[in-house]
Amino acid sequence: MQRNNPIIQIDQELCTGCQRCVAICPVDAIEGKKGQPQTICQERCVACGQCVQICSAYASIFDEDIAPREQKMTERGLLSSVKEPLFAAYNRGDALTVKAALADRRLFTMVQCAPAVRVAIAEEFGMPLGSLTPGQMAAALRKLGFARVYDTNFAADVTIMEEGSELIKRVTAGGTLPMFTSCCPAWVKYVEQTYPELISHLSSCKSPQQMAGVLFKTYGAKVDGVEAERIFSVSVMPCTCKKFECERPEMEGSGYRDVDVVITTRELAQLIKDAGIDFVHLADEEFDQPLGTYTGAATIFGVTGGVMEAALRTGYELLAKEALPEISLNYVRGGEGIRKANVNVGGLTLKVAVVSGLKNAKVIMEQIKAGKADFHFVEVMCCPVGCVSGGGQPKVLLPSDKPGSYTSRTANTYVHDETLLLRKSHDNPDVQKLYESFLGEPLGHESHHLLHTHYVARKAT
Repeated sequence: MQRNNPIIQIDQELCTGCQRCVAICPVDAIEGKKGQPQTICQERCVACGQCVQICSAYASIFDEDIAPREQKMTERGLLSSVKEPLFAAYNRGDALTVKAALADRRLFTMVQCAPAVRVAIAEEFGMPLGSLTPGQMAAALRKLGFARVYDTNFAADVTIMEEGSELIKRVTAGGTLPMFTSCCPAWVKYVEQTYPELISHLSSCKSPQQMAGVLFKTYGAKVDGVEAERIFSVSVMPCTCKKFECERPEMEGSGYRDVDVVITTRELAQLIKDAGIDFVHLADEEFDQPLGTYTGAATIFGVTGGVMEAALRTGYELLAKEALPEISLNYVRGGEGIRKANVNVGGLTLKVAVVSGLKNAKVIMEQIKAGKADFHFVEVMCCPVGCVSGGGQPKVLLPSDKPGSYTSRTANTYVHDETLLLRKSHDNPDVQKLYESFLGEPLGHESHHLLHTHYVARKAT
């Protein structure tokens, strides 16, 4: 059941009507006259949070005619220890809920972190833009008191097993093409409300976040010997729309809400600071096993083209029955825009496209509607260069720093991939064990029940 307060909001007392948010909104959801406070049409909003990232209007200590800071912090769901400025555009906070859960001894807390978080969280502590800190992040989460520190990357590897198999089935056995990725909840919501007639093109796979959530409360419950009803599942995401995704009524495959609460990268930093943890000087620690094991293919989910590349690494070997000649597939990498490629896979030519930024998605969607696009597989990410530039990432205050930040986060994502021993999802030994002992096979009965979903047409005014 979704909460009543919208995920993305604009404080009418603080908004100056500069309309920077209007310019960046990919779905024209922000309304108002220039120079006057703006409002958000929640039916069109996809909760991507890019308006939050770009907003520069904030509460000043010289503003005497606005509500007290303490009141605004309560309305936003912020920890009382938060010191940073309060900007006009903001996302609903859930750190207080997580803090309460960590203090509740009746709960068995499990946490997952998306790949893009580990190349951004350090910026909140004064470290260089794009610093890669998976070990320090795991250590910080353990110090916060989580019973299990798992990783969304494990579920990203599982996603590739399911999504890759789904693509192969659609291509070889006949199915709706092109198949769209379904990892980005803002993109999924956009399809539901703007192109509902194309919903069948979406992969039925849940996102890695939701696959992790349902596995925590089923497979993870068995591994850890804990009752599923005691598990409190927390997700740390670079994306504000993940809050919307976890609250979808479809996301209860475990019999419970699969992910109980989502916090952003910024909110995790707030919790770490609130607990007095010295993030910069933490010694690296490992993620817990088995739901913390991952490959390089999983970590590149955080950049545009990453899901496509991960899928091709596995899809090639499943179809061709031979090793991939080159693991790094540079032809699907890049920044904002549309990239197309033809990929020879086991005698089959796959036509693929990678779309970064929702405003660019409209071009592809209109081509598909008109029957002028013959792609097999299309990846779409809502945010400018993928999840590394998500609405929940550390806010880059100076516009001049933004390109460098995105470049560094992206570069270190690929560094992480290249330095991992395993770089293909199907080589993950704990994913193999998951299928052998619990799921059976990709697209099998249990996999379909737990890891796949459906989508609904929504009204966009």
